[in-house]
Amino acid sequence: MTELNTIAAKLKLIAMDVDGVLTTGSVTYDSNGVEYKSFSIKDGLGIKLLQQAGLRVAIITGRSSPMVERRAAELGITDVIQGREDKLAALLEMAALAGCTLDEAAYMGDDLPDLAAIKCAAHGACPADAVDLVRDAADYVTKTSGGQGAVREWAETLLRARGEWQNLVAAYDR
Repeated sequence: MTELNTIAAKLKLIAMDVDGVLTTGSVTYDSNGVEYKSFSIKDGLGIKLLQQAGLRVAIITGRSSPMVERRAAELGITDVIQGREDKLAALLEMAALAGCTLDEAAYMGDDLPDLAAIKCAAHGACPADAVDLVRDAADYVTKTSGGQGAVREWAETLLRARGEWQNLVAAYDR
């Protein structure tokens, strides 16, 4: 059994940042100042598969946005912390809510505010286009950029390591 298999088997909480992870990290405003975000449908399925495997999924973001609330609701994510720059403190809060320790939590982020959470989680991940310091600290760097399916890729990696991928895929291959 590899180290990832051992860690993945113990995971109870999967937490992630939004901008640069679930989105490309771009912020778009219209002429009225209305903000827009684009989310990958592939990432959404990856999150659903993690949930089907019994893992608790959480969002921790430094910005506050009604689009994040909407996307979280669409995906059935009830654990959402917005407007928090201290991602490690937020991850500790989420772990306590989930009844687990950081040894049972994974975190994906892309920039400096995510660095401590990535280092302290049992498994830290980042998208391919994360900043250098974050990529260097992460246990897993996706081949995919943020907002382009990085969460889906990470979810599949974790689910394969847990030995749950084939059973989850079987539901789609009838």
